[in-house]
Amino acid sequence: MSDAPEVGRGVVTPVRVVIGLCLVAPFVAMLWVGSYAKSDPTFIGIPFFYWYQMLWVLISTALTMIAYRLWQRDQRARASRGTGAAAKGGAAK
Repeated sequence: MSDAPEVGRGVVTPVRVVIGLCLVAPFVAMLWVGSYAKSDPTFIGIPFFYWYQMLWVLISTALTMIAYRLWQRDQRARASRGTGAAAKGGAAK
């Protein structure tokens, strides 16, 4: 046997799937240009193309915040179970 440290593999959990979806959703929404490349409906005189993108700035901020909070909670739970890198002495805060 070798003395090399054991490399922990990432575990896919429902929380991590939600985190991934929160981070990918804005990219999909903005890359699917055909869904918002129009001028109607207007909102207070602003064409749909512009206000849709500005709305996604706010939505992206909220989704990123949610993903970050979920990630923090997941890391704390893993550390308390003794399966995280912090419990193995890998990462110190």
